[in-house]
Amino acid sequence: MSTPPPNPYSGAPVPPNPYAQGPGAPNPYAQPQPQPGGPVPAQQSPYAQPYPQQQPYPQQPHPQYAHPQHPPYLAPGPTGCRNCGAPEAVNFAVRAHVGVLVVMRFHRLDGPFCRRCGRALVRIMTTKTLCQGWWSPLSLVLFTPFTLFWNLIAAAKFAKLEPSDPAPGRQQLDEGQPVHARPLAYVAIVPLLWAVWVITNIIADVSG
Repeated sequence: MSTPPPNPYSGAPVPPNPYAQGPGAPNPYAQPQPQPGGPVPAQQSPYAQPYPQQQPYPQQPHPQYAHPQHPPYLAPGPTGCRNCGAPEAVNFAVRAHVGVLVVMRFHRLDGPFCRRCGRALVRIMTTKTLCQGWWSPLSLVLFTPFTLFWNLIAAAKFAKLEPSDPAPGRQQLDEGQPVHARPLAYVAIVPLLWAVWVITNIIADVSG
């Protein structure tokens, strides 16, 4: 019967473990054991870092509730021309009236307007009224005469203003021809002649 060969590694010295803890070295991962009758210690991680104490933020008042240092801003009222922005302007409206049988329309453009823009609008709106404002009974008797009288006052107010330049980038209206030089203004002669004929016949019937 054969004998096994001897183990060459048997009896060789064992090298020390480099990761072994030395004698008396504490294990950082070991959990503290509670002492009999004492409080249970809290488990702490060896990687826990002390959290720095935060400084309180200063209290800032909300702008909605803060006391204003200045009075609230108020937008200035319209002082320049509504159309061109010229500084010399007057706040007065220009009107026009259209009456066809039982249908009536009232047009109004509120100011302020400068001299040139105001006079241009008066001529446009007055010509429109003279041409289209006589074709219903109430318009013939009441609304068209009132509109023409109103525009007459507006023309006088705008004529008193000094000429002024428009704001940068804006243009003034073209005044155009006067009302008496516009052919459409003479359309008013037709209903006026008809009204005169009707009144003349009524007077003749009453006197006869």
